[in-house]
Amino acid sequence: MAMSGMRGLSVFISDIRNCQNKEQERLRVDKELGNIRTRFKNEKALTPYEKKKYVWKMLYIYMLGYDVDFGHMEAVSLISAPKYPEKQVGYIVTSSLLNENHDFLRLAINTVRNDIIGRNETFQCLALTMVGNIGGREFAESLAPDVQKLLISSSCRPLVRKKAALCLLRLYRKNPDVVNVDGWADRMAQLLDERDLGVLTSSMSLLVALVSNNHEAYWSCLPKCIKILERLARNQDIPQEYTYYGIPSPWLQVKTMRALQYFPTIEDPNARRSLFEVLQRILMGTDVVKNVNKNNASHAVLFEALALVMHLDAEKEMMSQCVALLGKFIAVREPNIRYLGLENMTRMLMVTDVQDIIKRHQAQIITSLKDPDISIRRRALDLLYGMCDVSNAKDIVEELLQYLSTAEFAMREELSLKAAILAEKFAPDLSWYVDVILQLIDKAGDFVSDDIWFRVVQFVTNNEDLQPYAAAKAREYLDKPAIHETMVKVSAYILGEFGHLLARRPGCSPKEIFSIIHEKLPTVSTSTVSILLSTYAKILMHSQPPDPELQNQIWTIFKKYESSIEVEIQQRAVEYFALSRKGAALMDILAEMPKFPERQSALIKKAEDTEVDTAEPSATRSRAQQQSQTSNALVVTESHANGTLPVSQLSLVKVPSMSSNVDDITADPRLSQENGTLSEVDSQLPSADILGDLLGPLAIEGPPGVNVHIRTGSNSGLEGTVVDATAIVPAGELANSVQPIGNIAERFHALCVKDSGVLYEDPYIQIGIKAEWRAHQGHLVLFLGNKNTSPLVSVQALILPPTHLKMELSLVPETIPPRAQVQCPLEVINLHPSRDVAVLDFSYKFAIDMVNVKLRLPAVLNKFLQPISISAEEFFPQWRSLPGPPLKLQEVVRGVRPLPLLEMANSLNSYHLTVCPGLDPNPNNLVASTTFYSESTRAMLCLIRIETDPADRTQLRMTVASGDPTLTFELKEFIKDQLVSIPVSARVVPTQAAPTSPVAQPSSAPAALTDPGAMLAALL
Repeated sequence: MAMSGMRGLSVFISDIRNCQNKEQERLRVDKELGNIRTRFKNEKALTPYEKKKYVWKMLYIYMLGYDVDFGHMEAVSLISAPKYPEKQVGYIVTSSLLNENHDFLRLAINTVRNDIIGRNETFQCLALTMVGNIGGREFAESLAPDVQKLLISSSCRPLVRKKAALCLLRLYRKNPDVVNVDGWADRMAQLLDERDLGVLTSSMSLLVALVSNNHEAYWSCLPKCIKILERLARNQDIPQEYTYYGIPSPWLQVKTMRALQYFPTIEDPNARRSLFEVLQRILMGTDVVKNVNKNNASHAVLFEALALVMHLDAEKEMMSQCVALLGKFIAVREPNIRYLGLENMTRMLMVTDVQDIIKRHQAQIITSLKDPDISIRRRALDLLYGMCDVSNAKDIVEELLQYLSTAEFAMREELSLKAAILAEKFAPDLSWYVDVILQLIDKAGDFVSDDIWFRVVQFVTNNEDLQPYAAAKAREYLDKPAIHETMVKVSAYILGEFGHLLARRPGCSPKEIFSIIHEKLPTVSTSTVSILLSTYAKILMHSQPPDPELQNQIWTIFKKYESSIEVEIQQRAVEYFALSRKGAALMDILAEMPKFPERQSALIKKAEDTEVDTAEPSATRSRAQQQSQTSNALVVTESHANGTLPVSQLSLVKVPSMSSNVDDITADPRLSQENGTLSEVDSQLPSADILGDLLGPLAIEGPPGVNVHIRTGSNSGLEGTVVDATAIVPAGELANSVQPIGNIAERFHALCVKDSGVLYEDPYIQIGIKAEWRAHQGHLVLFLGNKNTSPLVSVQALILPPTHLKMELSLVPETIPPRAQVQCPLEVINLHPSRDVAVLDFSYKFAIDMVNVKLRLPAVLNKFLQPISISAEEFFPQWRSLPGPPLKLQEVVRGVRPLPLLEMANSLNSYHLTVCPGLDPNPNNLVASTTFYSESTRAMLCLIRIETDPADRTQLRMTVASGDPTLTFELKEFIKDQLVSIPVSARVVPTQAAPTSPVAQPSSAPAALTDPGAMLAALL
């Protein structure tokens, strides 16, 4: 503030500072406000100096936190003063005291406009600063064209143009529908040629906002952005005032790389090469130094470069370099750098296939789990959770269990939940899974939700081989002197159902099991008492003919609780006592519970609700909100664009659920009260939900509601439309002139080997997909993103499934609001082997355009394959057991893409066919294995051998073997399709059944293929 000569203001500030307490300060402020109010009543008698002084005092009082509800008119009137001191006060105080909706601002619009279009640069800067700070709609409507003219004016000084760019940025962010930027691509490209780094930095901020809304219009700016990065990376023509600790304008570097992340992957080889050279220079030139300020700037540039590398889907070598760099960062002492390293490593894990490289740093990540900073521990936990797979699950889960004993309470619930999920997803065998869950309950019982022990009960009930082991472990834990009540629940339930399987073991007779469980009864809550009563009834049932002493003990307990004030306990006691007097009939009445229906774990839903999302690139972020218990469709809008669809608010729109699922199970997972009697019910764990990482970063954004024709399974509560798949027109055909952006077929084939990406895009909508596959089930989410400022209406989605897939699509909203995204879960079950493809028949209306498109869904055969590597000792017996057709089929394939052997192996691996090196001594041959899952075959081992001809890479001989003839045929044809570049799922109509007779062999095969040679060839 310019306060020279303003003695009254200086005295007032001194008085405030000298106040001894808050009350004295308030009295002094009230006195001054009264004085100012009195002077303003006779405004005509005030000199410009006095008015300026009193307005400054008002601003100071406002900054102290007191309400100033008068004097606004006087502040606004100073804007029109002819001299700089008064005008400066008017602009500063007005922008501080008034918001964009204040009526007094309308009085100043003309004055502000005159200052903007005038020739006084100082006044222009004052006006632009205020408009940029307030950013109201009326300012945008009246002043945006004038601000745009200033920005592109060649006669304005850089200072004015810089402020004009920032002012226009604020107006555009607040009112994108008012500020007209049509045809601005060429102007923005010209601005990027600016040599002044101040104007260039401000213009780049504006470009980030523009491309976040519509990158298609600004392709001409992309090469200019790359040139700017090259200029900065080489430190060419960078003034000293824009060099920060030796780093050329780090802010401009960050903004430029942020803008590039809004464009799809760059295809131009020259531009891509130039950009990767710059990124390589950044990656190689960044290291940790002692100067904190330099570290902050260099790491801001580095981490934005990492985000861009991930966005561009760089080559594996550069990805490896990025991971190695992050591995150095997670080992340094500086906690902020360790945090950023862990966060970005998690981000890389989510968007690219570097899991094997990240595993090399597993020991250091586990060390970070013991860091004094809880935020670092959380990031380490997220990373361990994300990088876990079958190969390292045991080590990671054991580390989590060990850490659980010392972890603070704030992390124990999340820790136990994630350990339980990892144990379930990657358990090498179910007995290990049971061990892990029981250890979890033992070490952190208070933080283990009921969902976890419900799930272990489900697994034990559904797997007969596991029941004796689980019962034995439960009996061991009951011997501990002090166990958590949750352990009492799960042990009592398991021993009640399966304790009789331990009858021949010492200490496991019905009487001894009853005794050890009954010791816990006085210490448990009423909900656990209900389970214990059920257990006693089961023990009595399994001990037929009953031991009189045991029977009397249990009857005494039932009689005792017949007068319980708890209705649930009282009813159980009465009914169990009556049932237990039925004698031998008790075996039928209380028979072992049937198997639970196959459902996805309720733990997944809980993980989504608790997971903190920290691993998304800022320019491609799509904050996904969890769907409510009453809705399967969720509409999200948010404040940051993820590459195509920015929006300004965050809202949730719930769509009512069409079916009612059991959301919980009672204290006894299989018993409920009904009409005064205890009946067996098909209680289920919460219905299947999508994994948390399904709602991770996709380049779309989104809205509510859509009419959908739903293809339901036999267990669904919804009625669906069954469609004849033979009546489908070619997938991807559009019903009108609206043309897709990008190649639909290429997008589909990319999703056949990836689990997330864009399925379809046109000028109005973007459809993304994210999937999670487990055995013969798939959980997909369709992301329907409206890219425009007007709603999409008459939205309809119809799933046209082939006969081998059972598919359920959740309710889709009928209208997609402007710049919003709807997320629609899709459940898939594979019934039997087939290469047929499901189709999404999608239509919507925008303005006068009615768009209909049929899209193949990437629920293809390889999604139900799980890689498996087997040794020679396992391979040969399996191969010999499959003597010939139709279980083992052989074919000479011609017209093959001439690939190097390593590239062919990588291609097979990408389709989950694990190439097993060393099994075939002929270096020109490949041997692969995989496991196929479907409801009809369950887990079916498949073996493949490919013999290539070094003299002619366009032909090969392929042999495929499995225990199912249909699977053998379909897998052989599938692999052949990949080798000869035929689309994986080019057909929609069902194929013919697999042949039951031998496949005809060519009359003559190439010489190189007819001489298998070597040991393996003889065996094969």
